[in-house]
Amino acid sequence: MRQGLFIIKIEKKIILGVTSASHLAVHAQMMVFPTLLLLFHQEFGLGMDHLGLMVTVGAFMFGLGAIPAGILEGKLGGKTLLLMYQIGSAIGGLILVFADNPIQMTLGLGMLGLASSIYHPAGLTILSRRLTNLSKGLAVHGVAGSSGLALGPFIAGLTAEYGSWRASYLIWIGLQLLLAFVTFTMIKRKEQPVENNILQQIEINDKPAIILYYVMAITLGFSFGGFTTFMPTLFGMQTEGVFSFFPETLKAGIFTTLVFLSGIIGQTIGGYFGDKYKRSTLLFFIIILNMPIMAIMGYTNGWGLFIASIFLGIVYFLNQPVSNALLADLTPSSHRGLGYGISFFLSFGIGGIAPAIGGWIADHYSVEMVFPVMATSLIPGVIAGWLLIQRRNQTA
Repeated sequence: MRQGLFIIKIEKKIILGVTSASHLAVHAQMMVFPTLLLLFHQEFGLGMDHLGLMVTVGAFMFGLGAIPAGILEGKLGGKTLLLMYQIGSAIGGLILVFADNPIQMTLGLGMLGLASSIYHPAGLTILSRRLTNLSKGLAVHGVAGSSGLALGPFIAGLTAEYGSWRASYLIWIGLQLLLAFVTFTMIKRKEQPVENNILQQIEINDKPAIILYYVMAITLGFSFGGFTTFMPTLFGMQTEGVFSFFPETLKAGIFTTLVFLSGIIGQTIGGYFGDKYKRSTLLFFIIILNMPIMAIMGYTNGWGLFIASIFLGIVYFLNQPVSNALLADLTPSSHRGLGYGISFFLSFGIGGIAPAIGGWIADHYSVEMVFPVMATSLIPGVIAGWLLIQRRNQTA
């Protein structure tokens, strides 16, 4: 009996370790290109509108693949999908390593985004079925993602300044191949395939509630795509006198890394409060808190910009353990993979057009103007959040 419990405990730790490392790698890889926008602007002679469109290709594919991945999760199981993500991401990274022009880089970003889109429906569904304290467990998983968001810019800035930006992708390719080996050899397949059409079977008790949740997901994803794409560029341009001994490219990476490290604080706080209070109410207030801080970033520079960005890192990432656990509340376990797939398509796919829009704003107005626009884009999420609270109170 004890031996069996011990084995189960070890298996859960392995699964948490692999999913967390995979989550780290997903976000680290996706942050390399945005961190180096100024470098690519100089290397390829492209405007911010073109570079923003390239980011949008990767971001849209990052969301687009999430729905079929959510469906396949019920048919193939989490282990198979994890392997598809890990190997596919390594292939996408290799395309970028050998890319010599913007077209090849765009193809690599699209492949990387498509492969990475597989991860969240698979990883989150596995964890949601096996964790007892869901918000706290997802917070640990979220901290790994925030660590990836932090490491990606730092390593990209470091390798670009003292070697080659291509080396940054090589590092993550190596990690993905290692994770694929561990996944294949140490994780047992436990999920049972679903034979019938999952789209015909899905049942949601409160469809208006989940629609309102998805509106909130779109606005959060849109603002995230906008501010994360242009934040490194803003740091490179508007932080004179702050860590002035660092070169521009390295400074953009370091500052962005510090913002995402502060996100770990937000993940931890969000996980704690998400298990104690109503998640719909928490998410509503989190969205409201994001708006003034995001807007302020467009009107400050130097130390003021740095401090505002740290606060944004904390406040924005409060949402992730809360929103992921709230979606688990709103969807049945048997179809949760599809629920997460739809959520990530909406937040990263539709929300992924933000870099293209932000690039147009940066070229026609200024990089600074991107941030108040992203803050304004959260207004529909606030309205949807208020309606969701009212609905949850009525059905409680």
